[in-house]
Amino acid sequence: MLPVSPAERHRVVAEGFGALTRAVDGTWDAPAPVEGWVARDVVRHLTGWFPEFLASGSGIVLLAGPSVDDDPVAAWRVHADSVQSVLDDPQTAERMFRNPHTGELPLADAIDRFYTADVFMHTWDLAAATGQDARLDPDFALQLVEGMEPMEQLIRSSGQYGPRVEVPAASDPVTRLLGFIGRDPSWRPPA
Repeated sequence: MLPVSPAERHRVVAEGFGALTRAVDGTWDAPAPVEGWVARDVVRHLTGWFPEFLASGSGIVLLAGPSVDDDPVAAWRVHADSVQSVLDDPQTAERMFRNPHTGELPLADAIDRFYTADVFMHTWDLAAATGQDARLDPDFALQLVEGMEPMEQLIRSSGQYGPRVEVPAASDPVTRLLGFIGRDPSWRPPA
């Protein structure tokens, strides 16, 4: 079970993703489950969208690491460490995040809700692309899918998620989450 605190949850989820990056053995250009992406693009996505989102809603500028094209492992490490330092800062508890689409909420909660959850979901993408086991926490997967299902129409209209992939009703929470976010849980890289 993942920790409940945003800082500790990020630490565990980011380290899980980081372990996958360190275990990639030359397959950074392998196809990923997201159409048009390769494994490297999963890291590029996570290190690319969040810095601007965070800066625009909080004024916090994350430390930039090397290019994902040059060193995806180091790019992830620098990025994840920078996010973790924000969450570990005692002043973060007092800061608010403001965004016209999400409203105002505590900074740590915003990072947890929008970013850590994204890292969690994309962990499966990197694992699948590189032939690794993601070992996603089923309790957190259930929390995410149950939180997103009531907002499905809004989520789909954002363009951030593909069409739902139907999975059997009795599927485990991770399979349900993958299907909801538009992933075929049986996807494997082309041979």
